[in-house]
Amino acid sequence: MHKIFIVEDDNAIAESLFRHLSAWGFSIACAQDFNHVLAELASFDPQLVLLDITLPFFNGYHWCAELRKVSSVPVVFISSASDNMDIIMAMNMGGDDFIPKPFDLNVLTSKIRALLRRTYDFGGQTELWEHRGAILNASDMTVSYDGQTAALTKNEHKILLTLLENKGKAVTRDKLMTALWQTDNYVDENTLTVNIARLRQKLAGIGLEAFIVTKKGVGYIVE
Repeated sequence: MHKIFIVEDDNAIAESLFRHLSAWGFSIACAQDFNHVLAELASFDPQLVLLDITLPFFNGYHWCAELRKVSSVPVVFISSASDNMDIIMAMNMGGDDFIPKPFDLNVLTSKIRALLRRTYDFGGQTELWEHRGAILNASDMTVSYDGQTAALTKNEHKILLTLLENKGKAVTRDKLMTALWQTDNYVDENTLTVNIARLRQKLAGIGLEAFIVTKKGVGYIVE
């Protein structure tokens, strides 16, 4: 079941889209906090985004540009602002399609299904993990925060992913080493310590100081 995230501040349109697309078997979520759209989007981790242009706080162009810093998930603009410059701007900011309002729901659905087929029949799904404004992109092993991005090694990515999968809970060193053994031949205590130190350094470099906390005698936690 593909997941679609709707960023639309007109409740009537958002509810109509929600009902129609849900009836087609899609899993749907609608943006609730238009000041923190990217965090909500990353938490839902959709396979496609429907994005209006005129929104509270920041417009759709802004959110598309921010999304493109961390993900290649397909974005379909839906807007009543539909002159040539709006369409050009939407495509330049990273949009994949533009559908002017008012639109026929069946035509919209056909375009969504075609775009999902083209995107995911020949490639993997983007996997985003969000916490406290930080976004880990599991598909390209990068972590982003406040407009900055750091590339992670295979081990650093696995450590951070494991901690985010268990956020709020302490993860033992043994559990982290077991996770690393799945991607490496052998990981000892010293190797883990070195990787944790390097990961912390990269996180601090993009503004995420003390993102990983040491629990003495237990392991590590992302609180």
